[in-house]
Amino acid sequence: MPEIYNTIYKKLEAILGDLTALPEYLKLSSGSYMDLNMDRLYHKDVGLSIAIALSHYYKQNGDMIADPDMEIRIYNDMKMAEALSYQDTYGYRQVYHGGGINVRAKLELNKFLRQWLTNLQAQGFKNDKHETGGLFNG
Repeated sequence: MPEIYNTIYKKLEAILGDLTALPEYLKLSSGSYMDLNMDRLYHKDVGLSIAIALSHYYKQNGDMIADPDMEIRIYNDMKMAEALSYQDTYGYRQVYHGGGINVRAKLELNKFLRQWLTNLQAQGFKNDKHETGGLFNG
């Protein structure tokens, strides 16, 4: 099992808190940086596998645009997490499509996710409140 997936899990846990009890929505703030938004997309196997979307939003012509926007699957039983998709102003990529795996996207998106999470930690994003519900850190 590649170490990158454990590293991503640990970084997500450091930022979001308890990954086994994520709320439906979480918004974290840190200084002058764009807010970080987390949406829980679905649970599989009663909390063992959770999919989330992690994104920053900015306003363009009155519309809120997510950039970047990543879908991430969290495997709590194995303490692993991996990138599933990535979207920004320039396009959309996904790892799993039509029953197959885009190996290049899998490698590149997980490397990007690890670096993004490292940057978020350095910028001070952290969920200091560990109860569930509508959480805001600011």
